[in-house]
Amino acid sequence: MTKLNFALLYVTEPARSAEFYASLLGRQPVENSPGFAMFVLDNGFKLGLWRRNDVEPSAEGAPGACELVFAAENDGQVDDLFAEWTHNGVVIAQNPTRMEFGYTFVGLDPDGHRLRVYKLAQ
Repeated sequence: MTKLNFALLYVTEPARSAEFYASLLGRQPVENSPGFAMFVLDNGFKLGLWRRNDVEPSAEGAPGACELVFAAENDGQVDDLFAEWTHNGVVIAQNPTRMEFGYTFVGLDPDGHRLRVYKLAQ
């Protein structure tokens, strides 16, 4: 069976984005070159940051058309991450709010990619 384990974001400046995600994820990229950076998380998931102008075939669509989603253990962790991200200068697109699926907020990376944190409703 095929296993989904890697997401690529097309970014303007991989070095700037790598710095942003290093702070957000609390780890350094395992690969970092002028056109590409990659993080490997503890669960094996990989996040690649590829310079938009180098992508072939060329990328269509704009940042914000999809989301990277971070699961929280409880509502308190959602609030803690919101406070941490806000303190670290992450642009917030949606303050913590209760929605049909759970408690959530949305931040933006330097290119405008959406980063949702949520705790699934019980």
